[in-house]
Amino acid sequence: MSGGSRRVLEAWRLGVVRYGDALRLQERLVADRKAGRVGDLVLSLQHPPTYTLGKRRDKAERNLLATEAELSALGAELHRTERGGDVTFHGPRQAVLYPILSLRPLGLGARRYVEGLEATMIQAAALHAVAARRGDPGETGVWVGDRKIGAIGVRISSGFTWHGLAFNIDPDLGYFEHIVPCGIAGKGVTSLRREVPDRVELPADEAIHDELVRCLGRTLGFTDVEFKDDSECGGMTGAAQDAAASQS
Repeated sequence: MSGGSRRVLEAWRLGVVRYGDALRLQERLVADRKAGRVGDLVLSLQHPPTYTLGKRRDKAERNLLATEAELSALGAELHRTERGGDVTFHGPRQAVLYPILSLRPLGLGARRYVEGLEATMIQAAALHAVAARRGDPGETGVWVGDRKIGAIGVRISSGFTWHGLAFNIDPDLGYFEHIVPCGIAGKGVTSLRREVPDRVELPADEAIHDELVRCLGRTLGFTDVEFKDDSECGGMTGAAQDAAASQS
């Protein structure tokens, strides 16, 4: 970035959003970003219990260890998506970021963008004295030892991004027993709560969401982050919910 120009990342704090509603919202916002109707932004949210499969469907289905009916009995939804990656779980007390960005003005290609998402979670963990790292070759996401603390699954279309990352603050890790997380067998799953040293107090989840967003902004070269609450986002989540209701 030259000349000290200001580059702003707008962050939408959306609270708890059903996966299907968040997906429709992303689709709408990616179209708006491509058309120049919105600038670079990131959705910061949590999902109710949800399992998602990446676009390599056959492999992802093999790493799902329960039937859709069994997942439904757990109170969880199952969604098949067009993002990269394998199978993963989203749920309460997990921070999810969905960046809607144009990569070219940021000087980023796909690989550097994914590395930026990894660095975002590593930096966020370090704020709480947790030493996270990138995965070994063939391992996606972010790890503490051999335990996964953050997952990445992105989609990039003509240089525009959607889907994103999931960082475990303190979710119910029992949900991960029903999948091979991200298709990597023999590895565990962990959370920030489990990994913080003794006597380290974690702030509220909302504060950790905001820390993660600020780390994302710094990592990708933004000079400022401007936060908006759901009520300031033009009723976009409500519009996604209304669209879903009209189709049902």
